[in-house]
Amino acid sequence: MKVPLLRSCAGVLLFAGLLAAQSRPSHPPAPPGDPAQDLTPLLRQFVQVFSTVEAESASPEPVDKLVFEGAIPAMLRQLDPHTQFFDPGQFDQLKQMEDSEQKGFGSIVSVLPGQVIFLQTLPGTPSSKAGIQAGDELVAVNNYAIRSLEPDQIVQLLTEARQQKVNIYVRRQGSERLLEFTLTPALVDAPSVDRAFLLKPALGYIRISSWDLETAKQLRGAVQKLGENSLGGLVIDLRNNPGGVVKAALDGASMFLQPGQRILTAKGRTSEMETADAPKNATPYRFKVSVIINEKTASASEIFSGALQDHDRAAIVGEPSYGKGLVQSVMPLSDGAGLAITTAFYYTPSGRSIQRPLRNSALSDTFGSRPSSDLPTYKTDNGRTVTGGGGIQPDVIVGPENFTRLEAVLDSSGALTSFATEYLAGHNPLPASFKVTPEVLDELKVFLAARRIQPGVAEWSSEHAWISARIMEEIVTQSQGVAKADELQAQRDPQVQAAVKALEDRALLASRSAR
Repeated sequence: MKVPLLRSCAGVLLFAGLLAAQSRPSHPPAPPGDPAQDLTPLLRQFVQVFSTVEAESASPEPVDKLVFEGAIPAMLRQLDPHTQFFDPGQFDQLKQMEDSEQKGFGSIVSVLPGQVIFLQTLPGTPSSKAGIQAGDELVAVNNYAIRSLEPDQIVQLLTEARQQKVNIYVRRQGSERLLEFTLTPALVDAPSVDRAFLLKPALGYIRISSWDLETAKQLRGAVQKLGENSLGGLVIDLRNNPGGVVKAALDGASMFLQPGQRILTAKGRTSEMETADAPKNATPYRFKVSVIINEKTASASEIFSGALQDHDRAAIVGEPSYGKGLVQSVMPLSDGAGLAITTAFYYTPSGRSIQRPLRNSALSDTFGSRPSSDLPTYKTDNGRTVTGGGGIQPDVIVGPENFTRLEAVLDSSGALTSFATEYLAGHNPLPASFKVTPEVLDELKVFLAARRIQPGVAEWSSEHAWISARIMEEIVTQSQGVAKADELQAQRDPQVQAAVKALEDRALLASRSAR
């Protein structure tokens, strides 16, 4: 899979106009009387200061460092954090990333302090071919011991390891010695629509993890898999979706909006306003829709959810989104350097700016630091009031699952994952009718006591249902795969369940189905 240039560079969307990055020719000389002529004395003064520093400074610095690391970055910092200058080396590296490939080993892992557990190996990938199994513990990568590392260090190590052949050591339940594997990274097809299942009859759930060139096609395929016209409702999960290719979000929104309805507007200080509408020949789905978002939902995902909200087509559930609606152009400069500059902002159909005000930059002048009661308001097609000021505000605000003390200890310690690994090693094959019985919980108590986790009787009793559900999810993860376990987890996810409830709220969903 290609890694688009537009999704590199610290996650900044490098779009010229709505759809793609492009180079722009140098501007012609300013005609007489043009305001650009006012720059001449400023440039003359800059050159004079630069020349004086170069000639007289007691601490000489390389000329390129003074310009590339000093003058230019200092100027751009006055604009916004996403406008960025690339020296020739950086710009060349950025262009090379466009041709890079998404390689990996095809494993899904659980990362904890000093511990990495393989949860699943994807068929046909290097991990699967090597014989790595769910429940295996990663002990070392190229002689770097995992046990001494923090989670962020582990993630960095694994990310670097994906770029070349590596030797790993794995501990497996029932094996007296460590197992050694040599893995060579390969192209891994990671679909952006990575979950699609029925929450209950005629009610679908689809998770979109990012937006790429294949997302719209995958989304339509997922809807068809779930029954398409037989569906009564669909929950679309955009939590933690950072965005991606804007064109994909436009195509996705067109599946649910009426032909000709506005999806997006891009407006800048000097560029012409651009708009994107649902195609005139679109044939949208008619079932009810709710969309889940959170604080890590950004960019293209906000375009999608904002359009469906403004046209009263979907109930938006969860937490306020990130607020990233910058249009950026990548411009090659002389001598191989480059500039990514913010040229416009994205707006939803009702006129809301998706971009959240940025502190200590020129962009903060858009709204400044204003209390929520002073934020601008807008109207949806049906006259509902929605709030502006950046990001998408949910119709129904619901936070994620809250952990009690015991739940936090069990999850953060990895004890439940380790117990599931040990339990499966002693109960192979696992009966298809497996349930978490009192006997299983008794085994868990003994397992936890050996690790000095001993909750009181009252605490254990109050957490009985949660512990049973989590044990079932961990065992299903390692025996049937992460996707199957996600189906179980969705049934107790407060935000998913709120999205289901929103589909049944007649007042909230009045006239929201395609008309």
